[in-house]
Amino acid sequence: MDAVTSGSRADERQTDGATDADRSNPRPDRCCPRSNSTGSGDDSLDGLTHLVPRCPLTPSLSPPKRTTSQSKTEPPLLRTSKRTIYTAGRPPWYNVTGTTFKEAFVIGLCGGSASGKTTVANKIIEALDVPWVVLLSMDSFYKVLNKEQHELAARNEYNFDHPDAFDFELLINVLRKLKKGKSIKVPVYDYTSHSRRKEWKTVYGANVVIFEGILAFANKELLKLLDMKVFVDTDSDIRLIRRLKRDVSQRGRDITGIIKQYNKFVKPAFEQYIEPTVQAADIVVPRGGENFVALDLIVQHVHSQLEKREITVRSALASAHQGQPLPKTLSVLESTPQVRGMHTIIRNKETNRDEFIFYSKRLMRLLIEHALSFLPLKSVSVETPQGSVYNGKRLSGKRITGVSILRAGETMEQALMAVCKDIRLGKILIQTNHDTGEPELHYLRLPKEISEDYVILMDSTVSTGAAALMAVRVLLDHDVPEDKIFLLSLLMAEMGVHSVAYAFPKVRIITTAVDKEVNDQFHIIPGIGEQLHTASVRMKQNFIKQSGRNK
Repeated sequence: MDAVTSGSRADERQTDGATDADRSNPRPDRCCPRSNSTGSGDDSLDGLTHLVPRCPLTPSLSPPKRTTSQSKTEPPLLRTSKRTIYTAGRPPWYNVTGTTFKEAFVIGLCGGSASGKTTVANKIIEALDVPWVVLLSMDSFYKVLNKEQHELAARNEYNFDHPDAFDFELLINVLRKLKKGKSIKVPVYDYTSHSRRKEWKTVYGANVVIFEGILAFANKELLKLLDMKVFVDTDSDIRLIRRLKRDVSQRGRDITGIIKQYNKFVKPAFEQYIEPTVQAADIVVPRGGENFVALDLIVQHVHSQLEKREITVRSALASAHQGQPLPKTLSVLESTPQVRGMHTIIRNKETNRDEFIFYSKRLMRLLIEHALSFLPLKSVSVETPQGSVYNGKRLSGKRITGVSILRAGETMEQALMAVCKDIRLGKILIQTNHDTGEPELHYLRLPKEISEDYVILMDSTVSTGAAALMAVRVLLDHDVPEDKIFLLSLLMAEMGVHSVAYAFPKVRIITTAVDKEVNDQFHIIPGIGEQLHTASVRMKQNFIKQSGRNK
């Protein structure tokens, strides 16, 4: 499962056979969170509740504010046929306890069929200019039709505009989990066959969720999840013309059937179920995507809400847990003369590159072997070639999956693959924002059904624990049980050990050594030196450059 979230617009990514998420605009597997108000959002919308723009249109929206992670000279993302890497990363959405602190800001867009909801959504996404935005369509949540209903639909006699046509239970569950930052799966609806496709799309990591649908305001539980409610008001004649064009060109339907369905179901449903919900709206947008004044006010309000929800993690980690005893979940490889000798070599600034790589890999192999001893095993009996019975052990679980944190965690993959045959691998790219000092999530690829696995999470060094904290939070968001996560690192600082153990007390932490201090640049003291740091930086740069060349 490829998981990244969408930036200012959506795309599709496929990895390891998994289909990624539907997300933002023109065209979505990942995607993240925030929130003070988890209800209707009325408290945060003072001054906007009576907006019915009659003022003249402005030629364009006011310039969007940029997040600290964005650069005016860099593209917001790099796309290839298999992956998308966001140069504007996702900042922490959790606090130092590892708990989700910022829920996604959810904008609900309601309006009649073909009123321009998707156009408004795309223009909001473009004007927001913030990374990791998800566009969720209510059309994905049509109920599965039985045989009789399929026959009615084929004759244009099934009412797709009635509330009973939608699976509100599934919709509310999906939106609630997405708002909380969880990885979710969204059904893909086929308008031609009136059925759901076999493959669902995975969505993860939304800073902002834009949810649009004709009945977006028709359910009380659904309304509680919307932080901002926008009703798109478009003339009925214009909506009919748009519907005719869309259903003929995109959904393969004939004009007679479209008009019949409109008069029998669409128009009455609008008058009975959709139009009355305008009373629930915080903002009414006449003329849809052409109303730049209304769109500008929406964008300004969302920016102000996102700024209120910004948090810092690394600085808080640096000042916490000082003087505390090391946690019981920590296991340090026994410091034998051999291990001590290898540490002497890789810590020596005079060690050449080849020797550094050789002994680092040897230590990593020992670390992996040591970590595997903590996996739960069950007793089994097998028959030997001589016909005797041997009482042995086997993994008590489905399988093991390795996930590397793409600084230098990828350097540990070879040792893991040498020990665990045919192991599945995932990757998480986390980089530090040099302006804020905070870790940011840029790219994510996880194998399918990882929630059923024991996960070995690898990073070469852990200083403050900020990147490790983010990576563990990502795994938890994908429903990996905390006690099935094993964090492995060649070298850790006491600060990083405490940070991870405090936030996630069930995660097993395994390393070859723990150093006491971290300097002002968050480097471990005495540490390993620049060899591993340089290899880490080069690996990240090569990963991004290679992706750019493959576009």
